[in-house]
Amino acid sequence: MSFKRRCFSTVITLFLGFTTQAQRHYLAENDTLTVEALEEVMVTATRTIRQLSSLPLPAQIISKSDIENSNTTKLNELLSEQTGLLTVPDYGGGEGIQMQGMDAQYTLILIDGMPLVGRSAGTLDLSRVSVGNVRQVEIVKGASSSLYGSDALGGVINILTAVPKDGFQGRIQHRMGTFHTHDTGATLQYQQGKIGLTAFINRYSSDGYDLRDHEILNTVDPYKNHTVSNKLAYAINKKTSLLLSGRYFTQEQDYIATEELQGESNIREWNAQLALSHTFNSAWRSKFELYATRYRASEYLDDTDGSRFSEGYYNQLLVRPELRLHYNPSPEHSFTGGVGVNHKTLDRTYFSVQPVFNAPYIYLQYDANPHDKINLILGARFDSHNKYQSKFSPKAAIRYELTDDLAIKGSVGVGFKAPDFRQLYFDFTNATVGYTVLGYNAVETVIPTMDATGQLSNILVPVSDFAGGLKPESSVSVNFGVHYQPSPTLSLDANLFRNHITDLIDTQVIANKTNGQNVFSYYNVDQVYTQGLELNLGWKPTNQVKVSGGYQLLYAKDRAAEKAFENGTVFARENPGSPAFQLTEKDYTGLYNRSKHMLNIKAFVSIPNWNANANIRATYRSKYGLYDSNTNSYLDAYDDFVKGYAVWDLAFNKTYCKKYQLGIGVDNLFDYTDTKNINNLPGCLVYGKINIQF
Repeated sequence: MSFKRRCFSTVITLFLGFTTQAQRHYLAENDTLTVEALEEVMVTATRTIRQLSSLPLPAQIISKSDIENSNTTKLNELLSEQTGLLTVPDYGGGEGIQMQGMDAQYTLILIDGMPLVGRSAGTLDLSRVSVGNVRQVEIVKGASSSLYGSDALGGVINILTAVPKDGFQGRIQHRMGTFHTHDTGATLQYQQGKIGLTAFINRYSSDGYDLRDHEILNTVDPYKNHTVSNKLAYAINKKTSLLLSGRYFTQEQDYIATEELQGESNIREWNAQLALSHTFNSAWRSKFELYATRYRASEYLDDTDGSRFSEGYYNQLLVRPELRLHYNPSPEHSFTGGVGVNHKTLDRTYFSVQPVFNAPYIYLQYDANPHDKINLILGARFDSHNKYQSKFSPKAAIRYELTDDLAIKGSVGVGFKAPDFRQLYFDFTNATVGYTVLGYNAVETVIPTMDATGQLSNILVPVSDFAGGLKPESSVSVNFGVHYQPSPTLSLDANLFRNHITDLIDTQVIANKTNGQNVFSYYNVDQVYTQGLELNLGWKPTNQVKVSGGYQLLYAKDRAAEKAFENGTVFARENPGSPAFQLTEKDYTGLYNRSKHMLNIKAFVSIPNWNANANIRATYRSKYGLYDSNTNSYLDAYDDFVKGYAVWDLAFNKTYCKKYQLGIGVDNLFDYTDTKNINNLPGCLVYGKINIQF
């Protein structure tokens, strides 16, 4: 038996033995144990408060207790443990989220219902979102453009932060661990009469890490960031309330290219919201929201003599007013409608234009229970745009309760996403790592110049392939699920999904550089689909034990590629010097950076008589391909693949005197790393934390 397997067996044995003994001791003192089954509620799926179990859409919730007990500090760490979600690093080191095999750029990220911006490399870096004041994370899968527009082609993730509570409460927390990481935060909550306040401040710092000791560059350079957020709620009268909220985020990071070229990168982000809610009567409610956010990023490199070698900047603004109405003529019928406009501007280096987007929109949703066993949702949204064609995005969903224990549900939705200016006009070379990303329209002029100046060792995609225009994307998302709950302690959810995307915009390596890095650009994949199965199992035998597991089976393929393999027009070589041979349709493995199998297992245990809790969490990802290593323009069985891997996390927390909690834990217990292909797994991380309640 290998060392890692012996370690695994030992850890599992100790964990089960420890928790079992604690449970036996507790049950011996409490022989009248009852099991609670609290109904979780969600607002993101329908923009109204709904029980999670009653929704006709594929959705899931991450609770506050799970967030706190797992000792997670950042959003990317939290989402990576959920079924069907995969954090994927982009070219700049940020981590986005892949959902149902859909790329990270198709998932809308919200904080308290308000969208984040700053997708400088195509994805939104989730590591910049602290979860220290998060009370719940809501995830809706499948096209949600009928409510949220084009950014929600693949799904929506909404991070809900703390709300004011009666009286005065507070918490101070600190976590320290490997690589000199420090996470310090404080939360204050106050509610008295008509006024409620919440405030949160967080500081995170890390010395970074280096997965390749023989290279000059760090995998992640040292950095620190700060987050400040607050809410002010005021009840003007019994029918009218006002909410003011804001968030400010800053980050400074060392920017080291070589011993001679060093500098710094900086991020400044703010979010502000004003929301006015009014209840006219028992049937009519309204809400006006004015939201604005700005994301600024800058970086520079200086020579040893202090002269400026390079610099770049990114400055994006979003302003969005929206008026929303809710009409409930009866308990069985409700309507939700809204009208608003998205005003976006972007000014950045490596752009030949400064784009301005103005996109007014209107949407309407009908939520009905025509029968006590049937829930029906019909919705649609119309988006106009000053740069691209308008889009109508309908959606329909239904849930039917066959028995008290068994329900089936299905949904169909249309999604849409136009190419952004980054995908069209980008001309960027990372001065630290050395890779290059080109917008589609920039390839025809930049690649010949790079080749003529000796920067390229190999051109993989002919420049002539970029003669046409990059097309907008559209999709049809279909989900069919079953919810089975034979008892309050056991539940099973199964969901079959298919996302059919036309003209999907994906990235590809179009050339190799002489410095060992690549040139990336964008291209339309004519007909692409992602389809598969999701399973979620929840078991809560007692109030103190909760076990869950999730599995995703995924097929993500290009229809044109499938036809090429079926027609026998694709060839490969075992080795560079060996003869070529014909590939069959079974050899085609699909789109890049998609794993066929993903699995997660979690066990949370509470030990009340010890005032403690413990958990073990594991995620597994099967093999996947990152690039076409045999240069036949497809990902096939004879390409190089990243091997499948598993990550195990452990956490233990104990509370003293009801106000003081100490915690310890290990992330990536078996120290898994892949220095060649995976830069967001630095190895085994050991940490300790302290929380003080007051």
